[in-house]
Amino acid sequence: MPQQPAAASPPTVADSPRGRGWWQDAVIYQVYPRSFADADGDGMGDLAGIRGRLPYLRDLGVDAVWLSPFYSSPQADAGYDVSDYRVVDPMFGDLADAGALIDDAHALGLRVIVDLVPNHASDQHTWFRQALREGPGSPLRGRFHFRPGRGESGELPPNDWESIFGGPAWTRTANPDGAPGEWYLHLFAPQQPDFNWDSRAVADEFRSLLRFWLDLGVDGFRIDVAHGLVKAAGLPDIGVHDQIKLLGNAVLPFFDQDGVHEIYRDWRRILDEYGTDPATRRIAVAEAWTPSLDRTANYLRPDELHQAFNFQYLSTGWAAEPLRAVIGDTLDSMRPVGAPATWVLSNHDVVRHRTRFGGGSAEQDLRRARAATLLMLALPGSAYLYQGEELGLPEVLDLPDSVRQDPAFGRAQGTDSEGQEGMRDGCRVPLPWSGPAAPFGFSPVEGGPSWLPQPAEWAKLSVEAQTGDASSTLEFYRRALVTRREHPALGAGDAVEWLDAPQGVLAFRRAAAGSALVCTANTTTAR
Repeated sequence: MPQQPAAASPPTVADSPRGRGWWQDAVIYQVYPRSFADADGDGMGDLAGIRGRLPYLRDLGVDAVWLSPFYSSPQADAGYDVSDYRVVDPMFGDLADAGALIDDAHALGLRVIVDLVPNHASDQHTWFRQALREGPGSPLRGRFHFRPGRGESGELPPNDWESIFGGPAWTRTANPDGAPGEWYLHLFAPQQPDFNWDSRAVADEFRSLLRFWLDLGVDGFRIDVAHGLVKAAGLPDIGVHDQIKLLGNAVLPFFDQDGVHEIYRDWRRILDEYGTDPATRRIAVAEAWTPSLDRTANYLRPDELHQAFNFQYLSTGWAAEPLRAVIGDTLDSMRPVGAPATWVLSNHDVVRHRTRFGGGSAEQDLRRARAATLLMLALPGSAYLYQGEELGLPEVLDLPDSVRQDPAFGRAQGTDSEGQEGMRDGCRVPLPWSGPAAPFGFSPVEGGPSWLPQPAEWAKLSVEAQTGDASSTLEFYRRALVTRREHPALGAGDAVEWLDAPQGVLAFRRAAAGSALVCTANTTTAR
């Protein structure tokens, strides 16, 4: 393993200018490493590419960067199948690259949040491979969910759970002698066996992993599938067979079990070991799909995590009344636990909001996307941006089947009516930076490769094409983020004052420090 670079101090330039924790009103930009910037010309984004583009993110006006997984992985699910949590996958660079990226980000006043994947590992993880080799009864099998099958000879899965990606949530193994053996649980792809968090070894390993990356200098963690670590005792049947969606709020025996909260109390104690000053505190953000915002708030009690993604908001369409309801519910739910609300419109798992909120024409789509952005940035709390939304990128809907890499696509045989299953590749197409033809500066090689093809029309949406054009979406985002940072009434808080407005229009007022701002958003087709 390469020698670990010395950890840089987290930035203090933009630390809590209004005397509050930096995360409470931060604008956090999600970088999907394989699609952000490719420094070595192989068609795959990498850490060196991200490092070279950090000044762009500083100038955009964000406060922190969240990096999707870059750990060692067979890439069965774009890096969310981790084989070694302490090693950078060679496709992205090495540990020295990670350290240099963190140092450079801090020098520019940016914080760095990294993904942590504690619900499952890769089937190539050392623990899992050894558990298979040793067979039933191996202590290592206790670190995962191995179970005998049902039926006369164990030929049926242990229960009726289905994978998020389609098909059974169980795969049968072969014993060391080749005979059919036990089954193992994987809520996602078969290459992603779920950890058993009843195992002390699993808990100890993740405590060590937290400290490993904190020592390297990261400012926080985004916890993947934070609601999934603990399964109901006995792994009971669900009894229904509608395909479980990744993006949903159903009550399920493998999601949002109360036992997860003790894990996060333990993690919070570790985070607090690295300092409790609000200006420099290390944080944790939950990806937690729960049945209600009140249940989400449980993850944010004072001794647990700092933020949770607001998936109820993300799932709400472009309509005034539902938006007003979810905004009110969010603020009401976060207030009792003293946590900031978060707001997000797009990420690597959903159709880009320009397309999702589409109004029937490219112009209408873009107007709605911009209005949604201003609404989000005016709300109290923290906002998350997904790479490329500042360019007004639409979802790529016409990728050939032959280039798709999302494991959900093959297992689900395409898409469902909401465009969720198998459509995640469409929001992951590499960014256009410059030039008239693909790969649009994503790669330093003119005409070079790109792991997913970029539409030819993206030449007009590149960073180069939009920079300096006052009418462009990029300059629109830059102005909006300056306004959000500088206006005293914007940023953190826990309330809005709703104003009377015509049907289909949202209007609210925010005030602080003797200043006030009114936000109005028209969700109708009328102009």
